[in-house]
Amino acid sequence: MSNSLRYYRPGPKNAFNLLVWSIILAIITVAIQRYLTAKFLLPQDDAYQLFVSNSSIIRGLFSWLMIAFVAIISWIWYYLQDQQAIDRRQEDAEKLAREAELSKLRQQLQPHFLFNSLNSISALAGSRPEEARKMIQQLSDFLRGTLKKDDQQLVTLSEELQHLELYLDIEKVRFGHRLKTEINKADDTESMALPSLLLQPLVENAIKFGLYDTIGTITIRITAKTENNYLIIEIENPFDPSTTQPKGTGFGLNSVQRRLHLLYARQDLLTTQQNDSLFITSIKIPQSK
Repeated sequence: MSNSLRYYRPGPKNAFNLLVWSIILAIITVAIQRYLTAKFLLPQDDAYQLFVSNSSIIRGLFSWLMIAFVAIISWIWYYLQDQQAIDRRQEDAEKLAREAELSKLRQQLQPHFLFNSLNSISALAGSRPEEARKMIQQLSDFLRGTLKKDDQQLVTLSEELQHLELYLDIEKVRFGHRLKTEINKADDTESMALPSLLLQPLVENAIKFGLYDTIGTITIRITAKTENNYLIIEIENPFDPSTTQPKGTGFGLNSVQRRLHLLYARQDLLTTQQNDSLFITSIKIPQSK
């Protein structure tokens, strides 16, 4: 019975098959018992043979109960094993789906920035060839660092800021003296972990809202601190309320929020707020203890 259930476990509609099989096994067991007692165990004892014959129903019922018990235990055991295997496969599938979506989100961020950079290089090539060559080298370094980080889920804040500075150098060539940046970080935050390539779309969003509708100089301020086992990063950019109404619903912010949800299963790790003429994006990265 146990061996049969290893390879065939009927569902509720076919449970009758299991009942029939257990009854057949019980009948076979009683028949074998009667044969053995009649041939080998006190075959000349008529009283004992009569006792065996009269107790056949009881023996059959007892045999069926034992077989049914084994069947139930075996069915439960193999069912639990199957469920564990299904759960493992489902977890693996969900993990692969998350990794595929994370990879897709990272890849979607690059073309927009790449096109802008190539357009700027094209514009600089005629009038300022030295700056165009410099920007090509910076773009090459940035993309090389991006490729290296594609397979890394988490990096330290220090590594992320080094890569972000390559991006900012490119943007400063594009916008010249109009773009200034300020990075403030506490000493204990440099070794803290965060998803790789997380800050670039947030800073790109800050530059977009800060520079595109203004003609003056702006400062993008990045602040990193720690609080209650969280790495907290705030990105501030000024904007003109009369011409720009940042809603915090662009692709960059949405992609970062989606990545944080996929990695940490939380929707509250990215927030935005508008404070007079400042737009502040805050992210919280839980740190493993």
